[in-house]
Amino acid sequence: MCGITGFIQWNRDLTQESELLVRMTESMSNRGPDAGGTWISNPCAFGHRRLSVMDPENGAQPMIMNQGDTQYTVVYNGELYNAPELKKELENRGHHFKTNCDTEVLLASYAEWGPECVERFNGIFAFVIWDSGREHIFMARDRLGVKPLFYSDQGDLLVFGSEPKALLLHPAVEAVVGPEGLAEVFIIGPARTPGHGVYSSMKELRAGHAATFNRNGFRSYAYWKLVSQPHEDDVDATAAQVRSLLIDTLERQLASDVPLGSLLSGGLDSSALSALAVAYYKRNGQGNIDTFSVDYVDNDKHFKAHSFQPNSDAPYIQRMVDELKTNHHFMEFDTAEVVEALNASTLARDLPGMTDVDSSLYLFCREIKKKATVAISGEAADEVFGGYPWFHRDEMLNSGTFPWAVAPKMRASLLSPDIAEWTRPLEYLNDRYSDAVAETPLLAGETGKAAQMRVMSYLNITRFMPTLLDRKDRMSMGVGLEVRVPYCDHRLVEYVFNIPWEIKITGNREKGILRKALEGILPDDVLYRKKSPYPKTHNPAYLESVRQQLLDVLDDPSSPVLPLLDVKKIKEIAASKEASSNNPWFGQLMSGPQLFAYLTQVNNWLKTYKVSIR
Repeated sequence: MCGITGFIQWNRDLTQESELLVRMTESMSNRGPDAGGTWISNPCAFGHRRLSVMDPENGAQPMIMNQGDTQYTVVYNGELYNAPELKKELENRGHHFKTNCDTEVLLASYAEWGPECVERFNGIFAFVIWDSGREHIFMARDRLGVKPLFYSDQGDLLVFGSEPKALLLHPAVEAVVGPEGLAEVFIIGPARTPGHGVYSSMKELRAGHAATFNRNGFRSYAYWKLVSQPHEDDVDATAAQVRSLLIDTLERQLASDVPLGSLLSGGLDSSALSALAVAYYKRNGQGNIDTFSVDYVDNDKHFKAHSFQPNSDAPYIQRMVDELKTNHHFMEFDTAEVVEALNASTLARDLPGMTDVDSSLYLFCREIKKKATVAISGEAADEVFGGYPWFHRDEMLNSGTFPWAVAPKMRASLLSPDIAEWTRPLEYLNDRYSDAVAETPLLAGETGKAAQMRVMSYLNITRFMPTLLDRKDRMSMGVGLEVRVPYCDHRLVEYVFNIPWEIKITGNREKGILRKALEGILPDDVLYRKKSPYPKTHNPAYLESVRQQLLDVLDDPSSPVLPLLDVKKIKEIAASKEASSNNPWFGQLMSGPQLFAYLTQVNNWLKTYKVSIR
């Protein structure tokens, strides 16, 4: 994977801007620790940081291709999993290739098919191409938004980058946040509304979208959307198709010229991918695969089962390691490490995030990077197959808001009266929820429970999944690790989206159809294990640490977050039983301790990025 950035400005000599371009590019050196490159040719300035995965000896970027009088130049972050098929088709059409990397395949695909090339891609990607023949910039992002792409459209100037930090180095892009941005942070966050960049002058190209920028301006459009259509397969045929798609997807994503491993939590999703990877490696004589798991020092002493986290992972991880005979690496972090990494995780996101869930993943990825450059992850299976508690609890299904964020009044009450009046957080949340529901593609004649679950599936895929994909991308790329997410293959998502709810919960179990599809691949105790989320620390020392950090922030008159908050209210919560509550205010993992950590992250973000509120 890589980091891309740059800017395009008409009627200006950009050759004097090389120092600025280098600074923007180097700000993302963690995303691409292996190499870097810049290219300036009016009206474009492109920068690239490279993490070498395929054909490390070649594939340097920015990559240039000349065809006749037309020059194509690309900066690209991602992987095309169908590059071999595309390359063969392009060779049959007369193209000749100098490398074995997918960057050249992507660029040749654009040269052959123009903007419609994205419809042929199977992969995760964000790229920007200068097309001298059309005199325009073309950019696109993969269908599910696995790879990020932010931009700032300022009329005759377009600035872009994989991460906000790169754009914020450009003098035309200010770290200013207005009422919408604050509402995103305090009522939507750590999620973001699709396309919203939080900073006033910044947006994110939406998943499944492409855009052009020429002298007439910037225009974005959807090249892919989920479509509702009747599902004709019975349970057995559905399970067989899910299994087939998952195997094909996983095997495509095992291609790598550098060391590769698999994340293994002992849950259904990661265990399935690890088992399929082991089978593929054995079949192809590639030896054992490395697997990785994460936990916290003394977590077994402090863990208490509850409805959002019913059991611990450790016994199931060992079960799968014994079953698969992988080269397994158990990793543990203590409370001090997790707390210390909270700021690093904020810098990796450029925004406040999922607190210790982010920081522990950051540490986890940093350790994995010592053994592997690419890792396979089970992210997104719960959104696609309906695994979360809110798919199965009536009070959450009927909450009238995003079901992973069912404490909006509490969150709104944390704001100072002036900021609450300015941002109107509850109205903002209601509007964003209504937008999402209205956007859902309906199936003619579908009513009742079936229609409700279609909406719920759509909300999870388009509103909750991006939060976890953001987290996975920033924490892994923050340490130069590429993480692949097979459950985000668009063919699998399209197929499963249209599976009727009664088939999805085959056996009256969450993700029942996935479990049926994996019969014979996993041992039954793992196959039918009740869902448990990514592990978080249960050590009371974490609560005490983040609570004290926040109290220190609130007692410091120079803290930039103070004018935004009802300080008295937050201090009351910190002194009450709510502080140790297991009732989540976001997702399954963010409860009392995470509230304190999140507000501290907000303060550190405001201070570090010198954010102006206006």
